[in-house]
Amino acid sequence: MRRMPPHPNVVSLKDTYEDDNAVHLVMELCEGGELFDRIVTRGHYTERAAAAVTKTIVEVVQVCHNNGVMHRDLKPENFLYANNKENAALKAIDFGLSVIFKPGERFSEIVGSPYYMAPEVLKRNYGPEVDVWSAGVILYILLCGVPPFWAETEQGIAQAIIRSSLDFKRDPWPKVSDSAKDLVGKMLDPDPKRRLSAQGVLDHSWLQNIKKAPNVNLGETVRARLQQFFVMNKFKKRALRVVAEHLSVEEVADIKEMFDKMDINKNDSDADVRILMDAADVDGDGTLEYGEFVAVSIHLKKLGNEEHLHKAFSFFDRNKSGYIEIEELSYALKDDLGANHEEVINAIIADVDTDKDGKISYEEFATMMKAGTDWRKASRQYSRERFTSLSLKLMKDGSLQLTK
Repeated sequence: MRRMPPHPNVVSLKDTYEDDNAVHLVMELCEGGELFDRIVTRGHYTERAAAAVTKTIVEVVQVCHNNGVMHRDLKPENFLYANNKENAALKAIDFGLSVIFKPGERFSEIVGSPYYMAPEVLKRNYGPEVDVWSAGVILYILLCGVPPFWAETEQGIAQAIIRSSLDFKRDPWPKVSDSAKDLVGKMLDPDPKRRLSAQGVLDHSWLQNIKKAPNVNLGETVRARLQQFFVMNKFKKRALRVVAEHLSVEEVADIKEMFDKMDINKNDSDADVRILMDAADVDGDGTLEYGEFVAVSIHLKKLGNEEHLHKAFSFFDRNKSGYIEIEELSYALKDDLGANHEEVINAIIADVDTDKDGKISYEEFATMMKAGTDWRKASRQYSRERFTSLSLKLMKDGSLQLTK
């Protein structure tokens, strides 16, 4: 960060202080929230708005690369607005995984977040082109609300990234201009030599003609999808807390013993349990309380106990019809829903309701609870060790061809 020149779209490092235990970085305060949260709260979202955000993100990539810095962890959570004003600057944050590079230098360390990771990172032979790939993934999500390479398992994600097959058929892609789709394809080219540079992206006709980009609303689909993942996580967490409240004394004792072993200082901050904490830290205070730990312990056991699942299902099924209906789900999640709550609830129902009868059966609820967490939350929960071993496994079985 010392190496980076002052830039309106990069968070500034104000000063550093060292004491006996740590080096403290004093950063610029950004109070405007995450990129996606602002999109969700806006009433009107268009291709032109996506182009303006993309231009800012790629200008950040360009200034990083021009100064010999590879960010390596570009994702929506790492872009914050400076304040709550409509014209607030969007700022790149979190240079914790960034590295200084020289032209032509190659890197092999697997870092970043799975959904935004370029194929050559898995091949452990990469350069600054990985940042353009990550920006391309963000652009894809900005235009349709879901990531291009998505699966429930880490191996599935890795294989989807390697295949690099883009879906331009699902809504709202038919409404998106050919120019935008062309740029997405060129940013997500699996061959880093063919992939556009940051300058190449900025020179592309879609970004050169932002004022001509369609200003037609992409529909509620995109906004509802982005908010759906946030609310779906709340839905799962609410169910987990219900399960936790119905545990037997013996089950609680087992989990408490595990918690006490992990929590030597009675306030766990070990890096190894950071993944668990992010998943279960319901109140967002950065520490894992006992109730939160119980909830995530249940999730890790993949909820094998049907009795617990039935209790959680009954909590939502207020009229005891054997189904969670739209009104019941709306009531249970009312504190987490914004203005477009109907679209969000409908999106959750559509996702969970596999037989498409407009309500959630017990079997559909159980499947949801046993499945992986949503992609936004999951992007903070990957295991670098698991991805490293997965990369080695895929190399051995021939799925990954090492590039020279």
